[in-house]
Amino acid sequence: MSLLYQFLVLLQFSYLKFCTCTDTLTSTHLIKDHDTIISNNTNFKLAFFSPANSTSRYVGILYNTPVQTAIWVANRDKPLNDTFGTVAISEDGNLAVLDGQQQLIWSSNVSNSMANSSAQLLDNGNLVLLDKSGRTLWQSFEHPSDSVLQNMRIAVSNTHATSLITSWKSPSDPSVGIYSGGINPPNIPQLVVWNGSNPHWRSGPWNRQKFIGIHNMHSVYGIGVDLVRGDDGSAYLTFSYANASIRTHFFLDSEGNLSRRDWNYGKEDWEITWTAIKSECDVYGKCGAFGSCDIQDSRLCTCLEGFEPKNIHEWSRKNWTSGCERRTLSQCERNTSTSNQDKNDRFLKLTAVKVPDFPELSHAPESACGSECLNNCSCVAYAYDSGIGCMQWSGNLIDIVKFRGSGGVDLYVRAYFGKKITSDLFSYGRGKNSLEYSHEGSPQEKINQVKLEELPVFRFEKLAEATENFHAAQKLGQGGFGAVYKGKLSDGQEIAVKRLSRSSRQGMEEFMNEVVVISKLQHRNLVRLLGCCVEGEEKMLIYEYMPNRSLDALLFDPLKQQSPDWEKRRNIIEGIGRGLLYLHRDSRLRIIHRDLKASNILLDEELNPKISDFGLARIFGGSQDHANTVRVVGTYGYMAPEYAMEGRFSEKSDVFSFGVLLLEIVSGRRNTSFYHDEHDLSLLGYAWKLWNEDELVKLVDPSISESCSQMDILRYIHVGFLCVQEVARDRPTISTVLSMLSSEIKDLPTPRQPAFTERQTSSETMFLQQSRTRYSINYLSVTTVEGR
Repeated sequence: MSLLYQFLVLLQFSYLKFCTCTDTLTSTHLIKDHDTIISNNTNFKLAFFSPANSTSRYVGILYNTPVQTAIWVANRDKPLNDTFGTVAISEDGNLAVLDGQQQLIWSSNVSNSMANSSAQLLDNGNLVLLDKSGRTLWQSFEHPSDSVLQNMRIAVSNTHATSLITSWKSPSDPSVGIYSGGINPPNIPQLVVWNGSNPHWRSGPWNRQKFIGIHNMHSVYGIGVDLVRGDDGSAYLTFSYANASIRTHFFLDSEGNLSRRDWNYGKEDWEITWTAIKSECDVYGKCGAFGSCDIQDSRLCTCLEGFEPKNIHEWSRKNWTSGCERRTLSQCERNTSTSNQDKNDRFLKLTAVKVPDFPELSHAPESACGSECLNNCSCVAYAYDSGIGCMQWSGNLIDIVKFRGSGGVDLYVRAYFGKKITSDLFSYGRGKNSLEYSHEGSPQEKINQVKLEELPVFRFEKLAEATENFHAAQKLGQGGFGAVYKGKLSDGQEIAVKRLSRSSRQGMEEFMNEVVVISKLQHRNLVRLLGCCVEGEEKMLIYEYMPNRSLDALLFDPLKQQSPDWEKRRNIIEGIGRGLLYLHRDSRLRIIHRDLKASNILLDEELNPKISDFGLARIFGGSQDHANTVRVVGTYGYMAPEYAMEGRFSEKSDVFSFGVLLLEIVSGRRNTSFYHDEHDLSLLGYAWKLWNEDELVKLVDPSISESCSQMDILRYIHVGFLCVQEVARDRPTISTVLSMLSSEIKDLPTPRQPAFTERQTSSETMFLQQSRTRYSINYLSVTTVEGR
């Protein structure tokens, strides 16, 4: 063997040894697939690697441990398909990853780089590109992947995050995933993880010692976390141990969870020592606006006091993201006061919570923080932390979490403790929880006695202007209690104004009852009461306007232009059921409607049903299941037999009315005017006859017979029969009805014969109350009700 050959072999061996032991890469060397450079303290290495369950090759910074752990990836979005790749200093002085054909895969892409540059892997895991004078041209710490190492800076500017960590797509794919993390740019910095552009988790504000939205932060972090702020408004977050050789880092996994990972030297493996998302409550906005999350509460999400679910149906499905809305307007929202001269607005204290997102920093001292918020109508909440100062919120309060143990800040939410415009007009009846009514005094005195803090009051002049002075052309309908007019407010909102007749004393009682009941209810399937007006002898209720008239008009108007198909009818049936479920079980009051009928079901632009007319409604106590009355009021054809004959009503009375409505919707025929020549049967009787003859398809409205599934519609009819059974205890609850309609309950019991299968004679009809209806666009109590 010649001396020259031995020299070349020795030179090659020396070169390989240099590449695997040095921490620096120069322009005269390159790294091949199985080569590495290692930091001087041997904690980190720059090397080629393949993730678990993948054959693709990537260049990355890894911990120099037996367990492969990449904390930075160069070509994360452009993997190599073989082992012929190299890492080198390119001709323009950039750090580059090349494939086997010397095609550029990745570059540090520094525009002002120069020849004779070099790359060095520092002891803290930072890969830096240096010019020949040692000046840093580029560094991996400023271009992070999914991990944050000690002394690494996660920076933020005045307007946007400048250093974001981004998750891998999956544990086997380092390409940029959907989650990113950084510091939110507002003047009170906080850590945030985003899912795309939407927040997924946040730490809460930084108070110079900790993030106040991280539960038990001091007990979790045994390291020095610091957020440094510059005079120009920039800031950066960093963390470090006193012993920098300890292997630890934070990383954002592919499922969006920010975690801390520590190396266990005894086990020679990694341990997860902290995670941001430990429970459902840690997910951003789990309970929506004005909702609070408590992992130790079986309900998980609750509305703040004074608020109620915006979409009770979604809440019942454990989807709380729609949040809550006020059931009690603040004085500011009622536009009657813009100062603290009115003492009705107060603050409800929420102890030890993760404060909501989007705080605004005030310079007010702690002693003036609350009063400043109270005097500002746009301020809905405030909190004070000694390390931050006075924080105030306007708009929605989102991502509130109740803390157990240590941590959290006291939050004060604006609420309205209404002064009693009233003393004794309405009170809960003795043992009945029904509304008692005093007939003494003028209408103004009566309205002044009602606690109306939850309902805006309109001026008569404003309503006169909105309805063109109650012009006949604006009239939507006329009934025994008065007329209903269409109107338009100055902001363009369309309304329906129910103006009670001055001579209707009974109407005043229903008016006051409706004010109290419906003002406390909010549900997408209940008509929304916008306000009331009582001036002199004038008594008016203001509702949202329903452009598609009522269900009565949709089904039975002989001049109707089109008939709804089965899909629309089914949605209407289910919507009425959901509204009734809210009244019976899900609202803060248990309400029995007592006058559920087609003319009291209004339809919005998309034919979504809205239950209206709560003038006859009654409130039930928590354990109360029925009540009696000597004054039977309602509409013949929809009243349950126990109510019509005995004055006894309950939830099952409303279920009976719902069953009648269901059969009317399916058949397209009105129960109160149905006549069968041969057998003198009511609609219920005719339907029951077809049931016994196995001819139920004859009951179906011919206009929908081709657009519906026969099995589907027969199931609905079957459920309708269960609702109209003569004995109340045989009828299902409305929650069971909805489960039957959705087929959650598959096997249906055999129904017993319905009540009122025969048409009433004129004398029998007179014994019950009579109802005269007229078509209107908003059917809002345009029914004449006569007591027996």
